[in-house]
Amino acid sequence: MAATSVQDSKQLLARMTASRQLSSLDAAALAKQVLHSEEEVLRWLAREYGLGYTTLEDIEPDRQLLSLFPARILLKEELLPLQRVNGHVEVATSRLFATQGFDALKTLTGLNLKPVLASTESIQREIKKRLGVGADTIGTLDEEKSIQVVDENAENTDLDSGEEDEASIIRFVNQVLKDAIELRASDIHLEPFEDEFKIRYRIDGELQDTAVPPQLKQFQPAIVSRIKILSHLNIAEKRLPQDGRIKVRIDQAEVDIRVSIIPMLHGEAVVMRLLRQNSTLRGLSEIGMNQRELEHFQHVLQLPHGIILVTGPTGSGKTSTLYTALNEINDSVRKIITVEDPVEYQLKGVNQIQVNEKSGLTFARGLRSILRHDPDVILIGEIRDAETAQIAVQASLTGHLVFSTLHTNDAPGALTRLVDMGVEPYLVASSLEAVLAQRLVRVLCPQCKQPDNSARAQSFKLKLGIAADKTIFKSVGCRECRNTGFFGRHAIFEWMDTDEEIRQLILKSASTDQIRKAARDAGMRTLAEDGWRLVAAGVTTVEEVLSVTTAKEVASATKNQGGESAASIAVAG
Repeated sequence: MAATSVQDSKQLLARMTASRQLSSLDAAALAKQVLHSEEEVLRWLAREYGLGYTTLEDIEPDRQLLSLFPARILLKEELLPLQRVNGHVEVATSRLFATQGFDALKTLTGLNLKPVLASTESIQREIKKRLGVGADTIGTLDEEKSIQVVDENAENTDLDSGEEDEASIIRFVNQVLKDAIELRASDIHLEPFEDEFKIRYRIDGELQDTAVPPQLKQFQPAIVSRIKILSHLNIAEKRLPQDGRIKVRIDQAEVDIRVSIIPMLHGEAVVMRLLRQNSTLRGLSEIGMNQRELEHFQHVLQLPHGIILVTGPTGSGKTSTLYTALNEINDSVRKIITVEDPVEYQLKGVNQIQVNEKSGLTFARGLRSILRHDPDVILIGEIRDAETAQIAVQASLTGHLVFSTLHTNDAPGALTRLVDMGVEPYLVASSLEAVLAQRLVRVLCPQCKQPDNSARAQSFKLKLGIAADKTIFKSVGCRECRNTGFFGRHAIFEWMDTDEEIRQLILKSASTDQIRKAARDAGMRTLAEDGWRLVAAGVTTVEEVLSVTTAKEVASATKNQGGESAASIAVAG
């Protein structure tokens, strides 16, 4: 066999199986050597033995039928009942000659079963979708008389190294964490209700329900206790909110998890935010900025002192943008120190301080200490209070380049927010160099997006000033994007330089609207305008841009394009 070509081997296989010179098992073993993929082997077996083959994409398994079969056997043997056909039940399998699972199901149900071949990956995907994440461990728990969660002094949090004798609750929590990490989730929500314990993942900024076994509710206290143990929290305290952290490792990548537990009406709710420690930082030119914004950003990075703020809501990518900026200027002649809560990326050559409120290491206290370490560049994770704002301003005025984040809706709002915090207007005017507002919009799935040639889409193009020959796309949904129509996210930006006119407006305590008008006159593009750029490029949809921008931004952008009002666009959407 080794000396023959793959094509010759395939022909030999066909002749030998046709003449029945090989047993079924020998033929299957030979097929695995000759054919390139599991799919080829399964399709060959289906033809050889007169069976059906399915990708499971167009088949909707019968839930009522599924409930007749023990989940424990389906999970162990990777079998998926599909539908009743002519008096028998079709069951998807990738193990045609491993008959013990079929025999067990026939004995327990008394039904006539017929195998239909499908790939292992598709069966595992559909089983998880139908039975829920961790169904195998919950099935094991159902068979146990009692569950005890014991406190542990030392915890192995390598999710790839579970022992076989681990408790089922431990395996279940590990499965939830692994599932979330593999799905690129940023948050895990465990929510207790009267008759269910719901699990949801936030993927690409949107919460998505996750299938869970129906009996999960009865194990709710044990699951929450396990998470408390991992987070080094008090498992006996069930009346007060608690915050903690978990660090796990999967596929050689470390993930820092911030845990928040709050008592609710029907038990304790848990939210876990996943922060990937080994994420690769892109260069400044690769984060998707338009040319104008990119040039202005690169210019301020070379300034000797001043404050550069990045604004936006939680989860809008502010910290990632700031780290990208630091990475651009990280060299041997600058000393860069950061104070963060938490440290989301680890940069070689950068001194990073982790805020610890419990021990008294706050942003303000850490920042005061930083100034005695002779830094050139300072990154403050977030300006949360007046004290931190005052110290940041003083640091910039004494010759330091300061980066930080602030929660405001747009770039002009950052100036008035600093004044509202108690920073004197003349200090804001003399220290603030630029503000970058940003949001994240979901990116259309490249596998399933389709051109939108509807009358509504053409109306959008006219209102937004998008060229007639440009194609805009709509979301559809497929297996690759979990039927959402989107896969990944892209930032939109609003850059505002603090020029002389804006400094004068700050000194006069002008309103945000007045500052916005001056910035627009100076060439500032709003978040909505930058969003339309991505719509025209086929990256995202109009509806997605509208969902993350405000009416004022949309109105300003459409007015600049000579289009209609924001209200008309919103109504049309």
